[in-house]
Amino acid sequence: MRSEFDLLQAWIPEKSRVLDLGCGDGRLLDYLQKNKNIQGYGLEIDPHNIELCVQNGINVIQQDLNLGLSNFSDASFDIVLMTQALQTVNNPKILLQDMLRVGKECVLTFPNFGYWKCRAYLAMKGRMPMSKTLPHQWYNTPNIHLCTFNDFEQLCFDNNIHILNRAVVGNDNKPSWLMNIWPNFFGAVAIYRVTR
Repeated sequence: MRSEFDLLQAWIPEKSRVLDLGCGDGRLLDYLQKNKNIQGYGLEIDPHNIELCVQNGINVIQQDLNLGLSNFSDASFDIVLMTQALQTVNNPKILLQDMLRVGKECVLTFPNFGYWKCRAYLAMKGRMPMSKTLPHQWYNTPNIHLCTFNDFEQLCFDNNIHILNRAVVGNDNKPSWLMNIWPNFFGAVAIYRVTR
């Protein structure tokens, strides 16, 4: 299980109604159902991941997140999750607004393009960075809208989105005191809990 799961699950109350966007194989929903007694649904586009969800008893709908969440009514979930997928959608701002329409709160994670190793890679090699959190070449990456902590927080400020919590982990999947002091430089993965 990815390390950010451990941090973000603490922000999800027992017995919540949870929608997981880009749920992958359903591992997070499975964990939350077993440990938080949530009522969970996942959205996923990859047929193989959908099959894995079904095999594991996860409620899943095949859906392209780029088409929005119009099939869900306002405030139909307590929490909308999106782990490591915000940077892969065509319009993150519109999807984030839609997430906050559908859920009372949203919990998101994404790779921080301002991480010092990304900056150093670009400065030293003159090429798009590759790392544990950004493992693809520029020409085949699913990541089309890379951002930093500062970029995301500015988006939230500009759109009256309130940041309730923020956590930071490094490539070793652990937080450190340096990351808390300067997350935009030392944090490899951003973890946020937001609301309207």
